[in-house]
Amino acid sequence: MNNTNTHLTHIAAPEGVLPAAGYTHVVTGTGQWVAISGQVALDEAGEVVGPGDAAAQARQVFENLNRCLAAAGGTFADVVKLTYFVTDVAHLPAVRAVRDLYVDVERRPASSAVQVVALYRPELVMEVEAFAVIPSDRVQR
Repeated sequence: MNNTNTHLTHIAAPEGVLPAAGYTHVVTGTGQWVAISGQVALDEAGEVVGPGDAAAQARQVFENLNRCLAAAGGTFADVVKLTYFVTDVAHLPAVRAVRDLYVDVERRPASSAVQVVALYRPELVMEVEAFAVIPSDRVQR
């Protein structure tokens, strides 16, 4: 699923900023800005996938993000920012392992991770939102 788009520039470590471990500090690009709402581990029938299981939920979340990106004409190569909301930071290794199946690990998106008290359903352990820059000629309208 990894591919690289030349419309984006990744700046892993700006001068004077500690180099990032597992993400990029700055991503710039040209094209159409696309915001994807936070995705949770619900399947197309609205059922929770992997209640309480961070790895199973991460797989469903990233598949949902993948579908949303495709609907806009994009891929994970167009993603410039991911924000993770997890109910326990201990879930982050599972999230990162799944993320790395979808993104170019040499050009990871910028990212933020936040531990939250709860999500809207108690079985959910994470929500991930994405921002992408998709070349104008690929944007679905």
